[in-house]
Amino acid sequence: MRFLFVTQYFPPEIGAPQVRLAAMARELVRLGHDVEVVTGLPNHPTGRIFPDYRGKFALTEEWEGIRVHRSWIYAATGAGWRRMLNYGSFALTSLVGLLQSKRPDYVFVESPPLFVSVPAWLMCLAWRRPFIFNVADLWPDSVRELGLMREGVMLRAAEWLEGWSYDRATFVNAVTEGIREDLRTKKHVPERKLLFLPNGVDTELFKPGDPDAELAQSLGLEGKQVIVYAGTLGFAQGLDVGLAAMGAVRESHPDARLVFIGDGSDRARLEKAARELRLDNVLFLPPNRPEYVARLYSFAVAGFAALKDLPLFEGARPSKIFPIMGCGRPVLYSGSGEGARLVQAADAGFITPPEDAPALATAIRALLDDPSLAARQGANGRAYVERELSWRALVSDWLVQLHEARAAR
Repeated sequence: MRFLFVTQYFPPEIGAPQVRLAAMARELVRLGHDVEVVTGLPNHPTGRIFPDYRGKFALTEEWEGIRVHRSWIYAATGAGWRRMLNYGSFALTSLVGLLQSKRPDYVFVESPPLFVSVPAWLMCLAWRRPFIFNVADLWPDSVRELGLMREGVMLRAAEWLEGWSYDRATFVNAVTEGIREDLRTKKHVPERKLLFLPNGVDTELFKPGDPDAELAQSLGLEGKQVIVYAGTLGFAQGLDVGLAAMGAVRESHPDARLVFIGDGSDRARLEKAARELRLDNVLFLPPNRPEYVARLYSFAVAGFAALKDLPLFEGARPSKIFPIMGCGRPVLYSGSGEGARLVQAADAGFITPPEDAPALATAIRALLDDPSLAARQGANGRAYVERELSWRALVSDWLVQLHEARAAR
Protein backbone atom coordinates (compact mmCIF):
# COMPACT_ATOMS: atom_id res chain seq x y z
CA MET A 1 0.00 0.00 0.00
CA ARG A 2 1.00 3.61 -0.47
CA PHE A 3 0.65 5.99 2.47
CA LEU A 4 0.88 9.78 2.25
CA PHE A 5 1.61 11.55 5.55
CA VAL A 6 0.44 15.15 5.83
CA THR A 7 1.99 16.69 8.91
CA GLN A 8 3.29 20.06 10.01
CA TYR A 9 5.97 18.29 12.06
CA PHE A 10 8.67 15.94 10.76
CA PRO A 11 12.41 15.28 11.15
CA PRO A 12 14.96 16.85 11.21
CA GLU A 13 12.77 18.64 13.76
CA ILE A 14 12.85 17.22 17.27
CA GLY A 15 9.72 16.43 19.26
CA ALA A 16 7.16 13.77 20.07
CA PRO A 17 5.16 13.96 16.78
CA GLN A 18 8.38 13.91 14.77
CA VAL A 19 9.70 10.83 16.57
CA ARG A 20 6.35 9.03 16.34
CA LEU A 21 5.81 9.71 12.64
CA ALA A 22 9.41 8.87 11.74
CA ALA A 23 9.14 5.55 13.55
CA MET A 24 5.80 4.77 11.92
CA ALA A 25 7.14 5.64 8.45
CA ARG A 26 10.24 3.47 8.93
CA GLU A 27 8.15 0.52 10.08
CA LEU A 28 5.69 0.81 7.19
CA VAL A 29 8.62 0.82 4.74
CA ARG A 30 10.18 -2.16 6.49
CA LEU A 31 6.87 -4.03 6.05
CA GLY A 32 6.98 -3.37 2.31
CA HIS A 33 4.69 -0.33 2.01
CA ASP A 34 5.46 2.97 0.25
CA VAL A 35 5.48 6.22 2.23
CA GLU A 36 5.54 9.82 1.03
CA VAL A 37 5.44 12.91 3.27
CA VAL A 38 4.09 16.46 2.90
CA THR A 39 5.41 18.73 5.64
CA GLY A 40 6.64 22.24 6.43
CA LEU A 41 10.13 23.69 6.32
CA PRO A 42 11.77 22.59 9.61
CA ASN A 43 11.30 25.18 12.37
CA HIS A 44 10.13 23.38 15.53
CA PRO A 45 10.68 23.82 18.46
CA THR A 46 12.71 27.03 18.07
CA GLY A 47 10.16 28.91 15.93
CA ARG A 48 12.89 29.70 13.37
CA ILE A 49 13.38 28.06 9.98
CA PHE A 50 16.47 25.83 10.17
CA PRO A 51 19.51 27.43 8.46
CA ASP A 52 19.75 24.93 5.58
CA TYR A 53 16.15 25.66 4.57
CA ARG A 54 16.00 29.45 4.82
CA GLY A 55 15.17 31.45 1.72
CA LYS A 56 13.23 28.58 0.15
CA PHE A 57 9.53 28.30 -0.54
CA ALA A 58 9.23 24.63 -1.43
CA LEU A 59 11.51 21.68 -2.07
CA THR A 60 11.48 17.90 -2.39
CA GLU A 61 14.15 15.76 -0.76
CA GLU A 62 14.88 12.22 0.37
CA TRP A 63 14.74 11.29 4.06
CA GLU A 64 15.88 7.75 4.79
CA GLY A 65 14.72 6.75 1.32
CA ILE A 66 11.31 8.42 1.75
CA ARG A 67 10.24 11.24 -0.57
CA VAL A 68 9.49 14.37 1.48
CA HIS A 69 7.84 17.53 0.12
CA ARG A 70 8.52 20.61 2.25
CA SER A 71 6.80 23.98 1.90
CA TRP A 72 7.13 27.41 3.50
CA ILE A 73 5.56 28.03 6.87
CA TYR A 74 5.24 31.12 9.05
CA ALA A 75 7.55 29.99 11.86
CA ALA A 76 6.33 30.79 15.37
CA THR A 77 5.98 29.35 18.85
CA GLY A 78 3.67 29.98 21.79
CA ALA A 79 0.02 30.88 21.46
CA GLY A 80 -2.14 33.65 20.02
CA TRP A 81 -2.43 35.06 16.52
CA ARG A 82 1.15 34.24 15.53
CA ARG A 83 0.54 30.57 16.22
CA MET A 84 -2.68 30.71 14.20
CA LEU A 85 -0.67 32.13 11.30
CA ASN A 86 1.81 29.31 11.80
CA TYR A 87 -0.95 26.72 11.45
CA GLY A 88 -2.82 28.50 8.67
CA SER A 89 0.24 29.14 6.52
CA PHE A 90 1.12 25.47 6.32
CA ALA A 91 -2.48 24.53 5.58
CA LEU A 92 -2.22 26.74 2.48
CA THR A 93 1.29 25.89 1.30
CA SER A 94 0.86 22.16 1.91
CA LEU A 95 -1.18 22.13 -1.31
CA VAL A 96 2.12 22.51 -3.19
CA GLY A 97 3.41 19.24 -1.78
CA LEU A 98 0.05 17.51 -2.11
CA LEU A 99 -0.12 18.35 -5.81
CA GLN A 100 3.38 16.91 -6.28
CA SER A 101 2.58 13.67 -4.46
CA LYS A 102 1.67 10.38 -6.07
CA ARG A 103 -1.88 9.16 -5.64
CA PRO A 104 -1.87 7.17 -2.38
CA ASP A 105 -4.06 4.43 -0.99
CA TYR A 106 -4.42 6.33 2.30
CA VAL A 107 -3.74 9.89 3.40
CA PHE A 108 -2.62 10.03 7.04
CA VAL A 109 -3.26 13.48 8.54
CA GLU A 110 -1.49 14.44 11.78
CA SER A 111 -3.38 16.64 14.26
CA PRO A 112 -2.88 19.04 15.87
CA PRO A 113 -3.08 21.35 14.08
CA LEU A 114 -6.58 20.85 12.74
CA PHE A 115 -6.17 23.17 9.76
CA VAL A 116 -4.30 20.70 7.57
CA SER A 117 -7.35 18.43 7.40
CA VAL A 118 -8.93 20.84 4.89
CA PRO A 119 -6.35 20.62 2.05
CA ALA A 120 -5.86 16.90 2.74
CA TRP A 121 -9.61 16.29 2.43
CA LEU A 122 -9.78 18.27 -0.82
CA MET A 123 -7.04 16.13 -2.33
CA CYS A 124 -8.73 12.96 -1.08
CA LEU A 125 -11.86 14.02 -2.93
CA ALA A 126 -9.85 14.54 -6.12
CA TRP A 127 -8.01 11.24 -5.69
CA ARG A 128 -11.09 9.38 -4.42
CA ARG A 129 -9.03 8.06 -1.57
CA PRO A 130 -9.77 7.72 2.19
CA PHE A 131 -8.08 9.84 4.80
CA ILE A 132 -7.07 8.89 8.32
CA PHE A 133 -7.24 11.70 10.87
CA ASN A 134 -4.66 11.05 13.59
CA VAL A 135 -5.57 12.66 16.94
CA ALA A 136 -2.47 13.05 19.10
CA ASP A 137 -4.04 15.78 21.23
CA LEU A 138 -7.67 16.80 21.74
CA TRP A 139 -7.27 20.28 20.31
CA PRO A 140 -8.86 22.80 20.96
CA ASP A 141 -9.83 21.27 24.34
CA SER A 142 -6.21 21.44 25.45
CA VAL A 143 -5.67 25.13 24.66
CA ARG A 144 -8.92 26.01 26.40
CA GLU A 145 -7.99 24.18 29.61
CA LEU A 146 -4.46 25.60 29.56
CA GLY A 147 -5.89 29.10 29.18
CA LEU A 148 -4.08 29.66 25.88
CA MET A 149 -7.26 30.57 23.97
CA ARG A 150 -10.14 32.61 25.29
CA GLU A 151 -13.80 31.88 24.69
CA GLY A 152 -14.87 33.64 21.56
CA VAL A 153 -15.05 33.47 17.79
CA MET A 154 -11.65 31.81 17.30
CA LEU A 155 -12.36 29.04 19.79
CA ARG A 156 -15.82 28.38 18.35
CA ALA A 157 -14.31 28.22 14.85
CA ALA A 158 -11.70 25.73 16.07
CA GLU A 159 -14.41 23.57 17.63
CA TRP A 160 -16.40 23.65 14.40
CA LEU A 161 -13.32 22.62 12.39
CA GLU A 162 -12.64 19.81 14.85
CA GLY A 163 -16.12 18.36 14.36
CA TRP A 164 -15.91 18.87 10.60
CA SER A 165 -12.62 16.96 10.48
CA TYR A 166 -14.04 14.00 12.40
CA ASP A 167 -17.07 13.93 10.11
CA ARG A 168 -15.05 14.05 6.88
CA ALA A 169 -12.38 11.57 7.93
CA THR A 170 -12.78 7.99 6.77
CA PHE A 171 -11.06 6.83 9.95
CA VAL A 172 -10.07 8.63 13.14
CA ASN A 173 -6.97 7.31 14.89
CA ALA A 174 -6.28 7.80 18.61
CA VAL A 175 -2.85 7.63 20.26
CA THR A 176 -4.08 6.97 23.81
CA GLU A 177 -6.92 4.99 25.32
CA GLY A 178 -8.23 8.18 26.93
CA ILE A 179 -8.37 10.03 23.62
CA ARG A 180 -10.10 7.06 22.03
CA GLU A 181 -12.72 7.04 24.77
CA ASP A 182 -13.29 10.81 24.49
CA LEU A 183 -13.63 10.52 20.72
CA ARG A 184 -16.29 7.87 21.23
CA THR A 185 -18.25 9.40 24.11
CA LYS A 186 -17.66 13.17 23.98
CA LYS A 187 -16.94 13.80 20.31
CA HIS A 188 -19.43 11.15 19.12
CA VAL A 189 -17.15 9.61 16.52
CA PRO A 190 -18.74 6.33 15.34
CA GLU A 191 -17.05 3.17 16.59
CA ARG A 192 -16.62 1.92 13.02
CA LYS A 193 -14.31 4.88 12.31
CA LEU A 194 -12.01 4.48 15.29
CA LEU A 195 -8.48 3.09 15.09
CA PHE A 196 -5.84 2.89 17.82
CA LEU A 197 -2.09 3.35 17.40
CA PRO A 198 -0.44 4.35 20.69
CA ASN A 199 3.00 5.86 21.03
CA GLY A 200 5.80 3.33 21.09
CA VAL A 201 9.57 3.31 21.35
CA ASP A 202 12.51 2.34 19.17
CA THR A 203 13.82 -0.48 21.33
CA GLU A 204 17.02 -0.72 19.26
CA LEU A 205 17.96 2.91 19.78
CA PHE A 206 16.73 3.26 23.35
CA LYS A 207 18.22 0.31 25.19
CA PRO A 208 20.38 -0.36 28.25
CA GLY A 209 24.10 0.04 27.65
CA ASP A 210 27.40 1.13 29.10
CA PRO A 211 27.51 4.69 30.45
CA ASP A 212 28.82 7.25 27.96
CA ALA A 213 31.64 8.53 30.16
CA GLU A 214 32.91 10.90 27.47
CA LEU A 215 29.59 12.71 27.20
CA ALA A 216 29.14 12.83 30.98
CA GLN A 217 32.59 14.38 31.38
CA SER A 218 32.02 16.93 28.61
CA LEU A 219 28.86 18.13 30.39
CA GLY A 220 30.43 18.25 33.83
CA LEU A 221 28.23 15.37 34.97
CA GLU A 222 30.88 12.76 35.70
CA GLY A 223 30.17 11.14 39.06
CA LYS A 224 26.80 12.92 39.39
CA GLN A 225 23.39 11.36 39.99
CA VAL A 226 21.65 12.50 36.82
CA ILE A 227 17.92 12.72 36.16
CA VAL A 228 16.97 13.51 32.54
CA TYR A 229 13.93 15.33 31.20
CA ALA A 230 13.92 15.04 27.39
CA GLY A 231 11.13 16.72 25.47
CA THR A 232 9.07 19.85 25.03
CA LEU A 233 9.43 22.53 27.70
CA GLY A 234 5.92 23.91 27.35
CA PHE A 235 3.05 25.22 29.43
CA ALA A 236 1.28 21.87 29.55
CA GLN A 237 4.12 20.10 31.31
CA GLY A 238 4.13 22.20 34.49
CA LEU A 239 7.89 21.80 34.91
CA ASP A 240 8.18 24.15 37.88
CA VAL A 241 7.57 21.02 39.94
CA GLY A 242 10.97 19.73 38.85
CA LEU A 243 12.71 22.97 39.82
CA ALA A 244 11.06 23.03 43.23
CA ALA A 245 11.91 19.37 43.87
CA MET A 246 15.57 19.94 43.00
CA GLY A 247 15.64 22.88 45.39
CA ALA A 248 14.37 20.55 48.11
CA VAL A 249 16.99 17.83 47.52
CA ARG A 250 20.12 19.86 46.87
CA GLU A 251 21.34 19.80 50.48
CA SER A 252 20.66 16.12 51.17
CA HIS A 253 21.89 15.01 47.71
CA PRO A 254 24.52 17.50 46.52
CA ASP A 255 25.50 15.29 43.55
CA ALA A 256 21.96 15.15 42.13
CA ARG A 257 21.47 16.93 38.80
CA LEU A 258 18.32 17.48 36.73
CA VAL A 259 19.07 17.88 33.04
CA PHE A 260 16.44 19.42 30.78
CA ILE A 261 17.08 18.79 27.08
CA GLY A 262 14.64 20.36 24.66
CA ASP A 263 12.94 23.61 23.81
CA GLY A 264 9.49 25.09 23.94
CA SER A 265 7.33 28.06 24.82
CA ASP A 266 8.13 27.86 28.55
CA ARG A 267 11.89 27.28 28.37
CA ALA A 268 13.01 30.91 28.78
CA ARG A 269 10.82 31.37 31.85
CA LEU A 270 12.04 28.10 33.38
CA GLU A 271 15.68 29.07 32.87
CA LYS A 272 15.04 32.43 34.48
CA ALA A 273 13.29 30.76 37.42
CA ALA A 274 16.21 28.35 37.90
CA ARG A 275 18.65 31.28 37.98
CA GLU A 276 16.53 33.21 40.44
CA LEU A 277 16.31 30.14 42.70
CA ARG A 278 20.08 29.63 42.32
CA LEU A 279 19.59 26.04 41.28
CA ASP A 280 23.10 25.04 40.29
CA ASN A 281 21.87 21.43 40.23
CA VAL A 282 19.66 22.08 37.17
CA LEU A 283 21.13 22.12 33.66
CA PHE A 284 19.45 23.15 30.40
CA LEU A 285 20.65 21.68 27.10
CA PRO A 286 19.46 22.61 23.61
CA PRO A 287 17.29 20.12 21.70
CA ASN A 288 19.22 17.33 20.07
CA ARG A 289 18.68 14.16 18.08
CA PRO A 290 17.23 11.01 19.69
CA GLU A 291 20.65 9.36 19.46
CA TYR A 292 22.07 12.06 21.73
CA VAL A 293 19.19 11.62 24.19
CA ALA A 294 19.92 7.89 24.32
CA ARG A 295 23.53 8.72 25.24
CA LEU A 296 22.29 10.90 28.09
CA TYR A 297 20.12 8.11 29.47
CA SER A 298 23.11 5.77 29.41
CA PHE A 299 24.54 7.45 32.53
CA ALA A 300 21.29 8.68 34.07
CA VAL A 301 19.86 7.33 37.30
CA ALA A 302 16.30 8.05 36.16
CA GLY A 303 14.14 9.90 33.67
CA PHE A 304 11.58 12.57 34.54
CA ALA A 305 8.22 13.43 32.97
CA ALA A 306 5.40 15.70 34.10
CA LEU A 307 2.01 17.13 33.19
CA LYS A 308 -0.09 19.82 34.82
CA ASP A 309 -3.02 18.97 37.07
CA LEU A 310 -5.80 19.25 34.50
CA PRO A 311 -8.73 16.92 33.73
CA LEU A 312 -7.65 17.05 30.10
CA PHE A 313 -4.59 14.95 30.88
CA GLU A 314 -6.54 12.05 32.36
CA GLY A 315 -6.21 10.41 28.95
CA ALA A 316 -2.58 11.40 28.28
CA ARG A 317 0.39 9.06 28.13
CA PRO A 318 3.46 11.25 27.49
CA SER A 319 5.66 9.66 24.84
CA LYS A 320 8.79 10.77 26.69
CA ILE A 321 8.30 8.07 29.32
CA PHE A 322 8.90 5.28 26.79
CA PRO A 323 12.55 6.05 25.90
CA ILE A 324 13.24 6.17 29.64
CA MET A 325 11.78 2.69 30.03
CA GLY A 326 13.50 1.48 26.87
CA CYS A 327 16.88 2.49 28.30
CA GLY A 328 16.18 0.51 31.45
CA ARG A 329 15.86 3.57 33.68
CA PRO A 330 13.10 4.16 36.25
CA VAL A 331 10.51 6.85 35.54
CA LEU A 332 9.80 9.76 37.87
CA TYR A 333 6.34 10.78 36.71
CA SER A 334 4.64 13.83 38.18
CA GLY A 335 1.16 13.34 36.81
CA SER A 336 -2.00 11.27 36.89
CA GLY A 337 -4.31 9.44 34.54
CA GLU A 338 -3.33 7.02 31.79
CA GLY A 339 0.39 7.76 31.89
CA ALA A 340 0.54 7.16 35.63
CA ARG A 341 -1.43 3.93 35.32
CA LEU A 342 0.93 2.64 32.65
CA VAL A 343 4.06 3.30 34.74
CA GLN A 344 2.35 1.71 37.72
CA ALA A 345 1.25 -1.36 35.75
CA ALA A 346 4.82 -1.85 34.55
CA ASP A 347 6.23 -1.20 38.06
CA ALA A 348 8.69 1.03 36.24
CA GLY A 349 9.11 3.97 38.60
CA PHE A 350 7.51 6.44 40.99
CA ILE A 351 4.23 8.25 40.34
CA THR A 352 3.62 11.45 42.30
CA PRO A 353 0.60 13.76 42.17
CA PRO A 354 0.85 16.45 39.48
CA GLU A 355 2.49 19.71 40.57
CA ASP A 356 3.34 18.22 44.01
CA ALA A 357 7.00 19.18 44.51
CA PRO A 358 7.43 17.69 48.03
CA ALA A 359 6.15 14.31 46.81
CA LEU A 360 8.47 14.43 43.79
CA ALA A 361 11.42 15.34 46.03
CA THR A 362 10.64 12.33 48.24
CA ALA A 363 10.56 10.05 45.19
CA ILE A 364 13.88 11.44 43.93
CA ARG A 365 15.52 10.78 47.30
CA ALA A 366 14.15 7.24 47.38
CA LEU A 367 15.63 6.40 43.97
CA LEU A 368 18.98 8.06 44.61
CA ASP A 369 19.33 6.26 47.95
CA ASP A 370 18.48 2.79 46.63
CA PRO A 371 20.37 1.78 43.45
CA SER A 372 18.92 -1.73 43.62
CA LEU A 373 15.37 -0.33 43.52
CA ALA A 374 16.29 1.87 40.55
CA ALA A 375 17.80 -1.12 38.74
CA ARG A 376 14.75 -3.29 39.38
CA GLN A 377 12.27 -0.67 38.22
CA GLY A 378 14.41 0.08 35.17
CA ALA A 379 14.51 -3.61 34.21
CA ASN A 380 10.74 -3.81 34.63
CA GLY A 381 10.26 -0.86 32.29
CA ARG A 382 12.52 -2.35 29.66
CA ALA A 383 10.68 -5.66 29.75
CA TYR A 384 7.33 -3.86 29.43
CA VAL A 385 8.24 -1.84 26.33
CA GLU A 386 9.78 -4.88 24.66
CA ARG A 387 6.57 -6.78 25.25
CA GLU A 388 3.97 -4.07 24.65
CA LEU A 389 5.36 -0.98 22.95
CA SER A 390 7.84 -1.83 20.20
CA TRP A 391 6.98 0.00 16.98
CA ARG A 392 7.15 -3.26 15.04
CA ALA A 393 4.32 -4.80 17.06
CA LEU A 394 2.25 -1.62 17.25
CA VAL A 395 2.31 -0.80 13.52
CA SER A 396 1.65 -4.42 12.53
CA ASP A 397 -1.40 -4.50 14.79
CA TRP A 398 -2.59 -1.13 13.43
CA LEU A 399 -2.43 -2.39 9.86
CA VAL A 400 -4.66 -5.30 10.83
CA GLN A 401 -7.15 -2.85 12.37
CA LEU A 402 -7.06 -0.73 9.20
CA HIS A 403 -7.64 -3.73 6.93
CA GLU A 404 -10.57 -4.96 9.02
CA ALA A 405 -12.15 -1.49 9.27
CA ARG A 406 -11.83 -0.95 5.51
CA ALA A 407 -13.34 -4.36 4.77
CA ALA A 408 -16.29 -3.61 7.06
CA ARG A 409 -17.27 -0.41 5.22
